[in-house]
Order: sequence, then C-alpha cells, then structure tokens
Amino acid sequence: MPHLYIEYTDNIQAEADMPGLLRKMNETLLSHRDVIPAGGLRSRAMMLTDYVVADGSSDDAFVHVTLKLGKGRTEEDKHKICDDLFKTVKDHFRLLYDKRYLALSLELYEFQQPTWKKNNIHTRYTT
Repeated sequence: MPHLYIEYTDNIQAEADMPGLLRKMNETLLSHRDVIPAGGLRSRAMMLTDYVVADGSSDDAFVHVTLKLGKGRTEEDKHKICDDLFKTVKDHFRLLYDKRYLALSLELYEFQQPTWKKNNIHTRYTT
C-alpha cells in the first residue's frame, strides 16, 4: 500500500512538470517490485497556494515528498527506496534548483495502525 504525496508551491508550477515527476517516481518505486506492489501504488501531486517559506520575503519554493508505507519492509529496503526516490526528485529539479531558491525534501511515514482497504487492482499483477 505505498502512497506517495508530493506537495509543491504554485510559484514553480509552470516549470515543475509534475505529471513527468509522478511518472518518474512511480518508475522508481516499481524498480523495487520485490517490496513495492504495483497494484497498491498511489501517487499524487498537490499544488499549494497558501504557504510561507522562510521569512516570506522572497519568492522561495519547495517540493516535499511523503512516502507512506505499510509495515513489513526492512530498514535496508526502506533506506534504498527513499535514496532512489530522492535521487529522482533531485535529478528532476536539477535545472530549476540551479536557477532559483528551492527546497527539496522527502520523508518516510510507516503506518503504525491497521488500515482498512479493498482493492482488486492487485489481481491484474498476480495472474
């Protein structure tokens, strides 16, 4: 049940190519098919219009990625997945990062409680 959330400031929308980033992020996650089930993967990007970066005196921007995973993956697997995802983010924003102030970040959240779900998409990948 990997869920990927990308929050980004509206002042980079024209140059961010978020659909392209979402595809790259899914490709990166699916390169770990041994621990990331394709049928459970959900990725989305949310543009933020209300935010303040630093002291609010400049046109600073940020992109923050949150990966939510269910329990059961090793620390080594989680670290490798996040390293690969963050590399994908840095590569995607390399040119934009070089020309403006931009903060990039990624966090991993592991679900601690049970989750309720119903999903028949998995069957497409298991048959």
